[in-house]
Amino acid sequence: MARPLRAAAGGVIYHALNRANARGRIFEKSDDFEGFERVLGEASARIPTRILAYCLMPNHWHLVLWPARDGELARFMAWLTLTHAQRWHAHRQSAGAGHLYQGRYKSFPVQDNDHFLTVCRYVERNALRAGLVRRAEEWRWSSLWHRTHGTRVSPAWLSPWPIEPPRNWLDWANQPQSAAELETVRNSVRRGQPYGSQKWVRTTAKALKLNSTLKKRGRPKKGFRNDEKGS
Repeated sequence: MARPLRAAAGGVIYHALNRANARGRIFEKSDDFEGFERVLGEASARIPTRILAYCLMPNHWHLVLWPARDGELARFMAWLTLTHAQRWHAHRQSAGAGHLYQGRYKSFPVQDNDHFLTVCRYVERNALRAGLVRRAEEWRWSSLWHRTHGTRVSPAWLSPWPIEPPRNWLDWANQPQSAAELETVRNSVRRGQPYGSQKWVRTTAKALKLNSTLKKRGRPKKGFRNDEKGS
């Protein structure tokens, strides 16, 4: 079966995600997290994609990106994941031992309004949702930590948002998201479905040839719980 087309239009915000192969760990110590951040900065310098938010978890990571040109997202992600995997294996002298990532990254387009804020909140509170910290801004390997500590420590490659976050963003980031909100975001993660208002989703899916992501498939899950487990 042919792989689905990868949405990569410029001027559109995307959430991108990748996970470790075979449920392994990507980041085991501070040097691992720092190494990925260095590669992230280099990727941004080579292919100047705006990085709006991110969160690095032990076995996966989330990025919110805003490419300017068509095809930029795919080039950025290809260089990022390949370079990081090569350096990861070189550091451990494990070249040829297998794939670092479970496969291609997942991504979906995001509307630049309150839906964008919802996705950023989902990303920036990931470590809190997984129980790794008591407050979201305490997780060192996230854009929220950088913004909380000010421009003195923020990397140059972290870009301003297209809309202003609410003044109580920090409090909002620390509040649990509803089961319905989590499920809509996770549905977009699973299917690559655009995330936004119904009209925007339909228009964007048609423009980016993502109509297949809107089709219903399988039976809905039973007994969904709002346990907010990190993902």
